[in-house]
Amino acid sequence: MEQQPIIYMDNAATTKVKDEVIAELLPCYNEIYYNPSSIYSQSRRAKALMDVARRRVAKALNCSPDEVYFTGGGSEADNFAIKGIAFKNREKGNHIITTTIEHHAVLHTCQWLEKQGFEVTYLPVDKDGFVTAAQVGEAIRDNTILVSIMAANNEIGTIEPIAEIGALCREKKIAFHTDAVQAIGQIAIDVKAMNIDLLSLSGHKIHAPKGIGVLYVRKGLRIDNLVHGGAQERGRRAGTENVAGIVALGKAIEMATEQLEDHTRRMSAMRDRLIEGILQIPYSRLNGPSGDRRLSNNVNIIFEFIEGEGILLNLDFEGICASSGSACTSGSLDPSHVLLAIGLPHELAHGSLRLSLGDFNTDEEVEKVISVLPGIIETLRSYSPLWNNHLKQLKQQGQ
Repeated sequence: MEQQPIIYMDNAATTKVKDEVIAELLPCYNEIYYNPSSIYSQSRRAKALMDVARRRVAKALNCSPDEVYFTGGGSEADNFAIKGIAFKNREKGNHIITTTIEHHAVLHTCQWLEKQGFEVTYLPVDKDGFVTAAQVGEAIRDNTILVSIMAANNEIGTIEPIAEIGALCREKKIAFHTDAVQAIGQIAIDVKAMNIDLLSLSGHKIHAPKGIGVLYVRKGLRIDNLVHGGAQERGRRAGTENVAGIVALGKAIEMATEQLEDHTRRMSAMRDRLIEGILQIPYSRLNGPSGDRRLSNNVNIIFEFIEGEGILLNLDFEGICASSGSACTSGSLDPSHVLLAIGLPHELAHGSLRLSLGDFNTDEEVEKVISVLPGIIETLRSYSPLWNNHLKQLKQQGQ
């Protein structure tokens, strides 16, 4: 029996590694496999490849190569930034500001710091997931040492006003960190223009392998180390470097930056077609903003009277890979904290579908999703007591 083609629309969870990236990383496994911290000439070949990758990342972010620190991924970079600033600056204060819709790598880190005696303000967001610079300004205290606000939300695609928040923090001389894991490769990021002091990114969201990330740290910023041991990464992050991952990330971020305009144009067209087609289904609604205030590859829609898990299973039968929220919480039975934060009740927050597009998606795949989804929703609702009760109420009301 011939297997049906897979339609992958979960690119916010992870992405396929591009052939051009694989071509650059493979020699790091079977040819230039040396430890870049050694002093012999072959080792220096590995070190040279790392230097090229570091320059590529720096160019993409508009920073200096010596402000780029390679990590094991986005979550580690978030932990490094938040814990590093917190403990290095504890004599100045113990107050941190973040939002209620951050990735759990930020939220759980802040919650852990609260147990260590730090105070954290979790700013609420509006119905589309936005926080404002004015809110940040109102929350700042004399003992505030860090503001951490994501550049773009991983579930509902909201692009936050990072430049305005960064300018405020720079004026107040407060360190500003942004989790840009979902933003890199989707929107232009300039750490200087946006007044960003620390920025986290992850390779596997931009067609590089898993297990590699970056923390940008503005030169002169005081920050404690997260991983102690050797002198790698200029003494900031111990451990033998993942040369292959670093090389791959360098190539991937270079490609993402060079292709950004064409990428966002194509993603936006497919995103808008998906939203238009899916919202024809009764009792559905878009979560998050529309237009250019939303990531070009993000679609998140609620379907009333059913749960997201059933939608995902039925899409899987059709060969379509999607999610109902963050991949990091897919095993949880709790509703999305992001959807709750934008004001959705628990029963609605359980019925979300996230489709996140990537460079390998096609218009034909978009149309396939639009064609099969109405039948899936109709079938699931036919089994739903909530839907049947709703129909009874409509009948009683004569509708």
